[in-house]
Amino acid sequence: MFTIEHDFDATVITLIDELPEGAAGSRPLNEDVVIQSFDDRVVVEQFDPDTGELAQIVLTIEQLEELRAALNLPEGNYRLERG
Repeated sequence: MFTIEHDFDATVITLIDELPEGAAGSRPLNEDVVIQSFDDRVVVEQFDPDTGELAQIVLTIEQLEELRAALNLPEGNYRLERG
């Protein structure tokens, strides 16, 4: 499940971990993942229950584009041509 909210300066997507129907107790649930999309960057956050801290990753828009492309490519080295 996920939610999408439009704030003043960002779009916020929250990914909520849930078990499939009928799979109760088959695995532990993970903390929610919050993705904040700004004009120039994307921030991915997830609470770490082991440390009690919020883990945060900041990606540029270019890094996000490369990640999206990488999810659909086989193993190898690539460079995206920017137009």
